[in-house]
Amino acid sequence: MWKALDAPDGKLYTWDEKSTYIHNPPFFQKTTADLKPVADVKGAYCLLNMGDSITTDHISPAGKIAKGSPAARYLDSKGVSPKDYNTYGARRGNDEIMARGTFANVRLINKLVDKVGPETVHVPSGETVAVFDAANRYMEAGQQSIILAGKEYGSGSSRDWAAKGPFLQGVSAVIAESYERIHRSNLIGMGIIPMQFKAGESADSLGLTGKEQFNIDMNNGNLKVGQDMKITTNCGKSFTAICRLDTEPEIGYVQNGGILNFVLRKLM
Repeated sequence: MWKALDAPDGKLYTWDEKSTYIHNPPFFQKTTADLKPVADVKGAYCLLNMGDSITTDHISPAGKIAKGSPAARYLDSKGVSPKDYNTYGARRGNDEIMARGTFANVRLINKLVDKVGPETVHVPSGETVAVFDAANRYMEAGQQSIILAGKEYGSGSSRDWAAKGPFLQGVSAVIAESYERIHRSNLIGMGIIPMQFKAGESADSLGLTGKEQFNIDMNNGNLKVGQDMKITTNCGKSFTAICRLDTEPEIGYVQNGGILNFVLRKLM
């Protein structure tokens, strides 16, 4: 059966735009030879405000693609019938599916909404929508977003899409009480800044609801290991958080926009 398959010639993979399983991801589409200054976080909306023990499966589920979900709507548009939706795990080679599947876990608890499930509030409009739809609205409007979380953010299996997915949803930073070690590294690998509340502090203790807009001055990427950084909001509240770039190489990854761009520039 393998020998009977037609295979294209050439050294580069031939992408098939009709495929719903394998898609050319956008990670390198805007990569330039020269470094760009690390962008400040300005007026960022909170995409989700979550509590403790948010696992990588909450962030990027591997299970069934539910009818009516953003991923299902995408597959419908490609002519895929519901019986062939399959799972996020089976379609992890398609960034369009995985971006839509990020925060699509039906057990997700988000303090911005009053029910369990993969929904959030699009803050400017006040509408409750699917998480991907809110993220997409922010990106289309040129607005940044951040995530608030509690302890052990990113626990569980070291799922790479748990960092790639938020990147594709336009998340600039995560502010959590603590991180699972590998997930923190994966966030940095995608250029997402992991910030950590000071000991004894949390979004709740600081009176943050998630309906604020957040600002973080990144000092053009002139960052230091484990430095304290001031975070301000549009409602007058401000607090200091620890920038969880724990090593000099991690600073280099962020300055390059992530480890993928870092490696590509090294190859160049």
